[in-house]
Amino acid sequence: MPERWVGKMKVAVFGLGYVGSVTAALLAQQGHDVIGIDVDESKVDMIRRGIPPVLEPGLDEILTSVVENGSLVAESQLERANDWDVALVCVGTPSSPAGDIDFAAMNGVLAQIGEQLHRADTYRVVAIRSTVLPEAIHEIIVPRLTESVGAAPGEAYGLATVPEFLREGSSVQDFMQPPFTLIGQYDQRSGDVIEQLLQFVPAPFVRAGMAEAMMVKYASNCYHALKVAFANEIQLLCAADGLDSHQVMDIFCMDEKLNVSRRYLRPGFAFGGSCLPKDLRALNYRARQTNQPTPVLRATLESNRSYLDRCVEMVLGTDRQRIGVVGLAFKSGTDDLRESPMIGMVEALIGKGKEIAIYDADVRLSQLKGKNLEYIQRHIPHVAGLLCDKIEDVIAHAEVLVLAHADQVIRSRIEAEFGGQQLILDFDEPLSREWLRYSNNVKVV
Repeated sequence: MPERWVGKMKVAVFGLGYVGSVTAALLAQQGHDVIGIDVDESKVDMIRRGIPPVLEPGLDEILTSVVENGSLVAESQLERANDWDVALVCVGTPSSPAGDIDFAAMNGVLAQIGEQLHRADTYRVVAIRSTVLPEAIHEIIVPRLTESVGAAPGEAYGLATVPEFLREGSSVQDFMQPPFTLIGQYDQRSGDVIEQLLQFVPAPFVRAGMAEAMMVKYASNCYHALKVAFANEIQLLCAADGLDSHQVMDIFCMDEKLNVSRRYLRPGFAFGGSCLPKDLRALNYRARQTNQPTPVLRATLESNRSYLDRCVEMVLGTDRQRIGVVGLAFKSGTDDLRESPMIGMVEALIGKGKEIAIYDADVRLSQLKGKNLEYIQRHIPHVAGLLCDKIEDVIAHAEVLVLAHADQVIRSRIEAEFGGQQLILDFDEPLSREWLRYSNNVKVV
């Protein structure tokens, strides 16, 4: 880290709303020299007088202190913020009538920052703190800066995204006590500067690509919204039957092994089995009986079915005839075939005339018994005939190999024996854009 960045930095914060004003005040409180910029003269005037432009507990005392000691100043003209090491872009990104992002404020700030970088003779870093869709990083932000500066980020200047996870009403606390500090870096050098800037925050630093970091922000907010909608639908169902919804959800949240945890929050294949689909159908049935709207619960089954359909489209889109399937049970470590989504995929592929071979280490006809044997004999005898005893037989058969779940031993065999001309769709790995292109019903830019 250059000597001029040891200790404090010169920071320009563009946009003095909730995120910008809190960010500027707390950076100044930690000893950085901060200039806050906003085209709204009233906000600038309030900052200059040590008055928060937003209602936020604890901010007024901090703001009064940093304005009085001169570590935070405010201006309304963008060009006056021209001497900085890091520029934090915190301008609003409101929705347009169509639902996409209005980049008017962002574009104006980026143009001004670009002009300043063009004239600068030292390395500086631009950090996007505003919430923008991931594709905007490389479709809008990088091109705008490149055009204004005359050079892409890298040698002359750095670029990063620093998503905020601040709740109105507790922003100061959220800033100072986060679960992690997420830095989306254009390159290592850019990330190093932002980590140096925020080193006072007592939380682990997490580095990612810029677009991935912004997607974390969207995933977080959408999941929070989903949780509220889910809890409210459970409340409606509880009320219809005279139950205490708060007690139900309080007990629900006590389970930190499954309910409030990382479990089930890993992308993979569609859900199935003897519990989840059945219980969703039961609650939706009860909702219809009691005339309660439960679109989230109803859409969960629809989403699962839609995801499975999309996966089938990907396999069909390869135009390969011989398909190998690894993992037939609804999840690994079990021989339970009830409502396994992979059976749905296999039946769809059979219906399209594909030649299927299947291997599942836990599903052997000679070893099945009880309800699982009864299920396969009664409901899917045509699928049972496609089971192979050895993974090598499936590998030899397949032009496309679909992995619903496979242990490391099986993966090692596949890696050793599967040829380069054959395709592998592995649902334990992140789904690639290339696989999405195999689907005729999805647009991939």
